This record gives sequence, structure tokens and C-alpha cells, in this order.
Amino acid sequence: MVHTTKGIVLRTVSYGETSMIVSLYTELFGLQSYIVNGIRTSKKTTVKNNLFQPACILAMEVYHNDLKNLQRIKEARWHYLYRDIFFSIPKNMVALFMTELLQKTIRQPEHNPNLFDFIEDAYIQLDKADTKVTAAYPLFFALKLTSFFGFGIRDDYTLSGNILDLREGGFVKHLPEHPYYLEEPASAAVSQLLKVMQPEELRYTVLSPAARRRMLESILQFYALHIQDFGVMKSLPVLQAILS
Repeated sequence: MVHTTKGIVLRTVSYGETSMIVSLYTELFGLQSYIVNGIRTSKKTTVKNNLFQPACILAMEVYHNDLKNLQRIKEARWHYLYRDIFFSIPKNMVALFMTELLQKTIRQPEHNPNLFDFIEDAYIQLDKADTKVTAAYPLFFALKLTSFFGFGIRDDYTLSGNILDLREGGFVKHLPEHPYYLEEPASAAVSQLLKVMQPEELRYTVLSPAARRRMLESILQFYALHIQDFGVMKSLPVLQAILS
């Protein structure tokens, strides 16, 4: 059957001489892989190669069969055409970081419309963000994304319980017996970020580049503690260099 759905490009892999396999997070079917034949040729096709850059938000007509691992795309077009993400180096790097984080965390094809809406809105808001918002955006996105996987950080910060235990996912009064924790002032800053509801609020968050770097590394450590085989974020060193 043919279905109409939106999809967000996460990854592309060349297949054969002229084809491509595209991994998308879709509104209707969650994570799906699509084979697109003949796209890497000079011939005219109904699906254009430039649509499949990481972070692209597409409107698609797709063939879907639950019994197959590879689906097919009938037609695809831009659903939202970015103004800045592909032209601003900082925004493009943040978008690539977000996309890599999604690749590492979304591994099953379950339908989750709330997660799709969050991801779609996150890319669109990044595209519209100013410089201050962009600088703190990786922290905001990484923190908010955890809530969709059942292991988010509890915002139970107090003046006495002000040590963020990354293994437990909450704030505690005493230093843990393991090395995975954040102390003041970084722990207080995480608590403040957890209270941010909309990206534009990030312009009022005052963090030095060094503080952002330390916090982001700790949040990614939190992911690694809770997701098996999370591995290393390859985009992180470049992101930190550009946003420093």
C-alpha cells in the first residue's frame, strides 16, 4: 500500500553503482530504511538526490510492507525548506550532532508521533535560532531527548541535594562512589536547562564555552551509561571547536 508520511533523514549509504539506502525517522512508521534506485545518475527521477541530506524534513509517498526490512519511496519533496541550517556552519554542525545522537538512540521502528513532533520542531527551531540560542542548543536537545527513552534526568535539585548523579539520573546530597557526577556550578546549570521549555528561552542562559563543553560531555556520558553500545559521538570535537 502507498502511504503519505513525513520523514526526517538520519543517514544515507550508497548501494551499488547508482542506488542509495536512506534511513529516515518517519511520522507513521518510526525508523525505516528505504532503497532509492537510480538516484546517483544524471537521469531524471521522481526523487532528487539533494533531498537526502542529514536533517532534511521530507513529505513522502511510500510503499510500506511490515514484512520487509527495506521499503521504497514513490515520491518525495521538501516538507520544510531550511533557511539557515545548510548555510550556517554552526547551525549545520549542531544539526549533524543532533542527527548523530538520533542515530545512536533510535534503534527500533516503533511508531512514536510525540517523538517525531519533538524532533521535527527541534530542527525547525534550530533553523530559526539566533547565535545565543544556537550555542546552547546541543545541551537543550540532548537533555530533552532523554525523556522519550524512559531514563531522563529528574529535576530534583535542591541547595543541599546539588550533586548530579549521572548513573542514577538525579540530584543527590553526597558524592557518589563512582566518577559519573557533576558538582556545582555545572549541576545547577543542568537543573536550569531542564526547566527550559522552548528553545528561545536559551538566550537567557549564561554559560561559558568551557562550561557548555563540560556539561555536554557529561550528558553524553549519561547516555552512554543508559544505552548499551552508545559509543563515541564523532561530531562532538568539531562541534565543540566551532561553538567555542
